[in-house]
Amino acid sequence: MNRTMKSATQQPINSSTAAGYIKKITACIMTVLLGQYLSAQNLLEYVQPLSGTAPSTTTAALKHSEAGSEKNANTIPAVTLPFAMTQWTPQTRQTEIKCQPPYFYKDSLLSGFRGTHWLSGSCTQDYGSFTIMPVVGKLKTTAKEYAVPCSPNSEITTPAYYKLTAGNIITEITSTLRCGMMQFTMQQDDSLYVLIMPNSDKAKGFVKVNAARGEVWGYNPAHRIYQGWGEPAGFNGWFYIKMEKAIVSSGAFSGHEIFSVDSIYNKKDIGVYAGFKMNKGEVLRVRIGTSFSSLEGAKKNLEAEVGTKNFEKVLAESKQEWEAALSQVQVQTTIEKDKRIFYTAMYHAMQHPRLMSDVDGIYPKFAGNYELKKMSDGHYYDDFSMWDIYRAQLPLFQIVNPGLTNQFVRSLILKGEQGGWLPIFPCWNSYTAAMIGDHVTAFIASAYNKGIRNFDVNAAYVLMRKNAFETAKTYEEYKNGMGRRALTSYLKYGFIPMEDSVPEAFHKKEQVSRTLEYAFDDYALSIVAKGLNKTDDYKKLQQRSFNYKKVFDPSVDMMRGRYSNGKWFESFNADKREVYITEGTPRQYTFYVPHDGPGLARLMGGTKQLENALDSLFAKNEYWHGNEPGHQVPFMYNYTASPWKTQKEVRKILREEYSDGPGGLSGNDDAGQMSAWYVFAAMGFYPVDPVSNNYLLCSPIFDKVRLQLQGRKTFELRTHKTSSTAYYIKQVKWNGKPYNGNYITFSMIMQGGKLELWLTDQPTRWGSSSASRASGLTN
Repeated sequence: MNRTMKSATQQPINSSTAAGYIKKITACIMTVLLGQYLSAQNLLEYVQPLSGTAPSTTTAALKHSEAGSEKNANTIPAVTLPFAMTQWTPQTRQTEIKCQPPYFYKDSLLSGFRGTHWLSGSCTQDYGSFTIMPVVGKLKTTAKEYAVPCSPNSEITTPAYYKLTAGNIITEITSTLRCGMMQFTMQQDDSLYVLIMPNSDKAKGFVKVNAARGEVWGYNPAHRIYQGWGEPAGFNGWFYIKMEKAIVSSGAFSGHEIFSVDSIYNKKDIGVYAGFKMNKGEVLRVRIGTSFSSLEGAKKNLEAEVGTKNFEKVLAESKQEWEAALSQVQVQTTIEKDKRIFYTAMYHAMQHPRLMSDVDGIYPKFAGNYELKKMSDGHYYDDFSMWDIYRAQLPLFQIVNPGLTNQFVRSLILKGEQGGWLPIFPCWNSYTAAMIGDHVTAFIASAYNKGIRNFDVNAAYVLMRKNAFETAKTYEEYKNGMGRRALTSYLKYGFIPMEDSVPEAFHKKEQVSRTLEYAFDDYALSIVAKGLNKTDDYKKLQQRSFNYKKVFDPSVDMMRGRYSNGKWFESFNADKREVYITEGTPRQYTFYVPHDGPGLARLMGGTKQLENALDSLFAKNEYWHGNEPGHQVPFMYNYTASPWKTQKEVRKILREEYSDGPGGLSGNDDAGQMSAWYVFAAMGFYPVDPVSNNYLLCSPIFDKVRLQLQGRKTFELRTHKTSSTAYYIKQVKWNGKPYNGNYITFSMIMQGGKLELWLTDQPTRWGSSSASRASGLTN
């Protein structure tokens, strides 16, 4: 800066030039100050990777969870980077079986350190994973022999670093986007054997050790679940490992059988070992590249991302990336617990979708039978838990990282073009037909409606329209997961009747929930159709957007199953699971009309009736926060004359359904959706209709929230409280001027500015007028 100023003084300076210099200098100073501020935050210290690794202890989870797996958040203490290819975790469960994450807080034995592709917070399965296990002393090749006692008290866990002292050895882990690095420090003079094992429950896979070159490499074939369960997914999880010390002995094994060969494949419990003579305090460093395309891809990834860097350098870079990612949202509060929960939620919200392309852009073709493709620009992503994440997790990054949103959408378009149909729930780089709805369409429409359009909009529309208007021409295609389930019935009747049991789906029946979600997706696509001047499509889709009315039974004022002749399904239990509802009850799903809150109110008889229905749900303790269909419910009081009840119920959920302990998440985190809900609600606004540009307000729990946006813009929320317990909104100002809406918009956020909220201890009439409410299809 000194040299620049000296050069500048040698030139004639007019007023505009001087103003320009001052602007540049000010920008430099602000950049430095901001950098100092961010570095001083040490936000990584607030993240608790063990959160969600134990059964939930929240009231709602204990009451409503339908299975043992639903009582777990099913997260893991992942060492990773945001949206990375591979996560690195301690392993207490060897299996890749459905609904069993590789790590459970309550387990007492550790059987290795896994390069995992577990879908964070899900009830799915791992795939293409492998495990590395250091064994001190005598060679042991079965988990029963080599597993070592461990406990969370002996672990250090952060997003960038993991450390465990167990089995006379210290293990440390850090990572890059596609690679990992481990180092093992001996606690005594002894032999060290490093076991490397593909984790195939199907007795598949391959692994080879080259002692002369200090290398180990192999693969674990990925297999589908849901549609096509057990079939090859068309790609492998590849790994390439480089040891930093000469290998003294090596071999292969299958369970307890040990072989003096350098490779092994397609047997149960296979692996290879590399043996070393180690002294106390000596360190063995292991560099690991992963890929979904090939061995060559894993090597290239390792060379590009790790190369000759030492462990400390990789760790420092990982910390820096996490600090930058977390500091996109900066919060201020005197309550440290709230910061721990918040930044842990941010961490969980940045696990997926998963990066699948290598550093050179190569990735496995979607549903491609081991064929490879290459990105011309950007990255390719998969593992979109779309029924969950379209609600809040993806909308969060539409705000803080629109460029990433564009890459997600381009990845989804590629899937549709390569497979012939836009997928419903693309995971394992395959069609699945898991869950219900067509929310890839909703997500793309949401991006389009917000002006995030650095993708082929016309190509996207062709694919979305095909899903909405066509059914697969062959049974095999439909069975494979292509297209909307039960679309023929939906188009014929305007709802899915009880006669259609939706047999070719993982979730069978659930006709009412499907109808409601298709109506929302039709609305989403109608917005794109209107923007592209597809007038005929727009009119048809908008009309279909009101199909939610066709499954509303006015005799019970709730959604209910219906036959094709219009007769209501005989069984009706408002607060029990019904076959026509997805993972919930009729009372809970009645409020799933995110695109038309005013219309739902009118259907019920008015805003007071909507308010009464919401009151009844909460009074009966039937609100279930641990599953996604209810996530918009507490905000729907903003469509009534009592938005103060939104402020009350949201604050209660924040307090009761989230904590900073290992059991502090209410049910499956579902690829970060549960955590993203917390991020939004704690900041003070939520995308009830994620396709629209509106976010309904509640009261922030923080004194100050600052969003770092593209173009160096910032959006700030500040609260002024009459007491430390105040959470009812009394007054709102936008950039210093009174603001009466009980919602804010995407454009308000992205242009930057300051939203101030004054909070009091008693309910108020703020935001209660009809003019204060966000619109819907029915204004």
